[in-house]
Amino acid sequence: MRLVTFLQDGRAVCGLRRGESIVDLSKAAPGLPATWPEIFAAGLMSEAARAAEVAGGEAVLTTGDIKFRAPIPKPPKILAIGLNYRSHAAELNMPIPEYPVVFPRWATSLVGHGEALVCPAASSQFDYEAELAIVIGAGGRHIPKARALDHVAGYACFNDGTLRDYQFKSSQWAMGKNFDASGAWGPEIVTADELPPGAKGLRIMARLNGETLQDGTTADMIFDAAEIVSALSQVMTLEPGDLIPTGTPPGVGVGRDPQVWLKPGDTLEIEIENIGVLRNPVVAEGAG
Repeated sequence: MRLVTFLQDGRAVCGLRRGESIVDLSKAAPGLPATWPEIFAAGLMSEAARAAEVAGGEAVLTTGDIKFRAPIPKPPKILAIGLNYRSHAAELNMPIPEYPVVFPRWATSLVGHGEALVCPAASSQFDYEAELAIVIGAGGRHIPKARALDHVAGYACFNDGTLRDYQFKSSQWAMGKNFDASGAWGPEIVTADELPPGAKGLRIMARLNGETLQDGTTADMIFDAAEIVSALSQVMTLEPGDLIPTGTPPGVGVGRDPQVWLKPGDTLEIEIENIGVLRNPVVAEGAG
């Protein structure tokens, strides 16, 4: 299944993609909870799927009729993994981590598919990072690696947009990773059953104004999805709807010669094989 969230009459509602159509679950199944984390927690994914199969009339929209939001606008936690591709660590001349590098993002730093990424006035070093994001479906603590993928609802495209000068103002990366509207994810969550276990071996790319700047594979990840979920759960309770971006392949702007930074007027696309394309325009802070 492909899970989306979109605006309907000024409010965010859940939908299921059915080919080129989107089923509005607020109309097809009004008794369901209003957000994906609540649906995950209640174990109602099968009910959502059955409602979408038989939906018709005003419950069915075309993708061109909707404005996407981030699939989960306010995840309980956003736990990002840094330096998780061997070749990316090499391009930055940094050692291979022996333990996952974890840093937080907050919901205000993220937008959905089609929404604008914002170049802040404070910095010109606005970088892109194509990433695979894990979405937690079943919460838990002390999850063994062998069962970790049972806790994953699905996967999504993610752009871990970063202001590089702010990232390295201190030993902690959070300031450079949390400028408003600097990152994005979506347009949909693809459920785990539609992908290889752990979404392993998928091609992942970033294109800037049509030019491919990152082109890698999730097989290059140092810590795979199961290892990441298990490691995080040793420290904290994972909750339905938690979002875990898993690192980026080589080709980021800071590692290029000359360096490449996002600027107003650009269009950035993140594509992951069998998951989809996340597309965002770039605007200046204060535009519009």
